[in-house]
Amino acid sequence: MISQNLISQPNLEMLLEADELGIRLEVTGGLTTWELSPMKSHQKVVDRIRASIKVTLETCECVHYADVFVRFCDSSLKRPDISVFCREPIEENTPITLTPAAVIEVISKGYEAKDLELNPPFYLGAGVLDILVLDPATNEVWHFRADLEQPQKYVSPMTLKLECGCEVTI
Repeated sequence: MISQNLISQPNLEMLLEADELGIRLEVTGGLTTWELSPMKSHQKVVDRIRASIKVTLETCECVHYADVFVRFCDSSLKRPDISVFCREPIEENTPITLTPAAVIEVISKGYEAKDLELNPPFYLGAGVLDILVLDPATNEVWHFRADLEQPQKYVSPMTLKLECGCEVTI
């Protein structure tokens, strides 16, 4: 569900307080969105995907984190289900400022518009090379890249090589 909050730019403390209540807030290009914290089935899919990520080219370390705050250059604060970085981000207790090489989102029922319509154009505009979106209810996978006019659509499970040099089974 996409919902514009009356608060135009919540700060990190507000986002963390909402998290304690089981609400995930994000700021995407000035638009505040929310969703309930993911369920166990969602996290199992995220864990399965993360376990499959491996290095195929030595140009990227394929460091990956689940549900970590990333601050983009326009001050947007996002929490991708999986963020893949080519090197270890330096931040430990603040949002990561390194742009992920790839982002993987797992759709939760009711939040399809956020994951398929709002997030991919934002991530592409921010310099993310590959955006993968999985709908576990249908096993459909969308692969967004800047060099593609339309996203590629696949059926899970399948293995994809990412532009950064990582491989993932989604």
